[in-house]
Amino acid sequence: MSEPNNLIKASSPYLLQHAYNPVNWYEWGPEALAKAKAENKLILVSIGYSACHWCHVMERESFENHEVAEVMNQHYVCIKVDREERPDIDQIYMYAIQLMTGSGGWPLNCICLPDQRPIYGGTYFRKSDWINILENVAGLWANEPDKAIQYAERLTSGIVESEKIIPALAVEGYTDDHLKAIIEPWKRHFDIGFGGYNRAPKFPLPNNWSFLLRYGFLKDDESVFTAVCHTLEEMSKGGIYDQIGGGFARYSVDDKWHVPHFEKMLYDNAQLISLYLEAYQCTKFDSFQHIAQESINWVFNEMTSPEGLFYSALDADSEGVEGKFYVWDKMQFDEIVGEDAALLADYYNVTEEGNWEEEQTNILRRTLADEDLFVKYDIDLETLYLKVNEADSKLLKVRNKRIRPGLDDKCLTAWNAMMIKALVDAASILNDRSYYDRAVKSARFILQNMKAEDGGLYRNYKNGKASITAFLDDYAFLIEALSSLYEIDFDENWLNEAKQFSDYVLAHFTDADSPMLFYTSATSESLIARKHEVMDNVIPASNSVMAQNLKRLGLLFDEDAYIEKADAMLAGVEAKIKTYGSAYSNWAIQLLNDVQGINEIAITGLEADAIKQALNKHYIPNKITLGGTKSNLPLLKGKQSNETKVYICRNKVCQLPVNTVEEALEYLH
Repeated sequence: MSEPNNLIKASSPYLLQHAYNPVNWYEWGPEALAKAKAENKLILVSIGYSACHWCHVMERESFENHEVAEVMNQHYVCIKVDREERPDIDQIYMYAIQLMTGSGGWPLNCICLPDQRPIYGGTYFRKSDWINILENVAGLWANEPDKAIQYAERLTSGIVESEKIIPALAVEGYTDDHLKAIIEPWKRHFDIGFGGYNRAPKFPLPNNWSFLLRYGFLKDDESVFTAVCHTLEEMSKGGIYDQIGGGFARYSVDDKWHVPHFEKMLYDNAQLISLYLEAYQCTKFDSFQHIAQESINWVFNEMTSPEGLFYSALDADSEGVEGKFYVWDKMQFDEIVGEDAALLADYYNVTEEGNWEEEQTNILRRTLADEDLFVKYDIDLETLYLKVNEADSKLLKVRNKRIRPGLDDKCLTAWNAMMIKALVDAASILNDRSYYDRAVKSARFILQNMKAEDGGLYRNYKNGKASITAFLDDYAFLIEALSSLYEIDFDENWLNEAKQFSDYVLAHFTDADSPMLFYTSATSESLIARKHEVMDNVIPASNSVMAQNLKRLGLLFDEDAYIEKADAMLAGVEAKIKTYGSAYSNWAIQLLNDVQGINEIAITGLEADAIKQALNKHYIPNKITLGGTKSNLPLLKGKQSNETKVYICRNKVCQLPVNTVEEALEYLH
């Protein structure tokens, strides 16, 4: 093995994967940036993440190749970045690549001037193309530096201007018409056959379906509601869902949820657990509860650290082959499941020739209705599921002996916060204390070990160390998780922490020229641009999450400044939502809450817990719940007594208190 490069000191598993490349890689930091300036050398910023299949391919073809490494080392200061640890760097160079090529993705390779301004880039390059590009751009810098500087100036001004949100006047009152203008064009993209949207590849996009579920339910729009339920059913039957181990892959390459891109990410699964639980609370479909619980078990079994935090990702590849850990040939499948092989092969679509492009290889998925199997094999539902569960545990036992996909064992604040919220959802909707205990353990660990001395946060935790200053998404999702913990146990310490972090965000992330908050703190390292994250993607935008946090905390603490800020943020994007609903789905949830009003449900008295549990059986998506026997919250002032009462307020108007859940529901509906 060759000598290690500078990445050997990194905390990121992705960077450590490249520590023995012949490329003289550096981490992003003062040493590499000073070297580029001192030697007047171009910087090559190469960005990826540990579960990224094409990142591994480019490493094998180019970065492990001595011929390629020689060209890179001669002409460039080469910097490797883990996009999950440093989304601030990724965000800037992703904009640059999108401006240059019209699309983006990972691996992301961007060539920059010694002052970090980009001049050329793209995503995956084949070895021969990569060498040509490296030599051509190095030649341009050596022979026509003025031309390179012109490129950099144009690109950098494009990056600075992109997605700029200017203040807009808040709308006097949002109405159903505002919502219809978003929904009507959105509906045209639903895939009636297989769920999701009528395109491939297919991403789960949990926040999209969360908004659509709430809209369909609150507005009694059957077509939208049906599209959501159908999508959740189809996803859970497809190969994108790990049928025997639980948990979802990042996306499917086809339009049938059949063939996944096999990496499994914590952020997808945390959000999908919350979504399936919400859908279960609404529909009472047992299958939705089952998917959520199986996925939580997968997180507990494979993604949990000794401290009670949650790891980031599982790789798509094992033994250098994508999906090898998850697939089966029919002979092996039949042998493992035994006497019920014919039934189970039908159940999981396992065939002799294989259901995937790899010869004789099967991805487990469900293509037949249970009813068809009842008739064909003369069995009932209970017997079928007994046999399926038995087969699953046999298959899992064998699979667990295989060489496992790589684990990215860093713990990120934002993604852990999503998982804490998912566990709180499970605890309250399924009335299961054990999920709450796990959520509390994670939250306490973050508050005790990932807080900075100035009251801010760190983003990452690995090997006993937190080192990277947190970004807006870390604050936004943690504030959301802390607020949800308060709503389950009425411990106001969670809310006070959430409020302190919100104040920290307003002090360190505010943009004087825009209603939006910067993605990076004023105390973060300065890059060539300071950006906002506004559009919702596979993860909701940090600004949309923060706007909802401020709205909720504004109501709980009677803090008008928070509510005004949240309203200004929504007003800044409202006109854009109808042009591309899917990319603003979390903003659309805030808009829906504004149209419907948020139900503030205060529960007091000795039976408060029982009332809260009874209310949790009902789907009320536009609510905040507060209560307890002692409180400093304005909404609970003068309401404390031993007698159990439920107070419901909406839009600054309160109803008379009631004593039962039934009476409370009358008001709510």
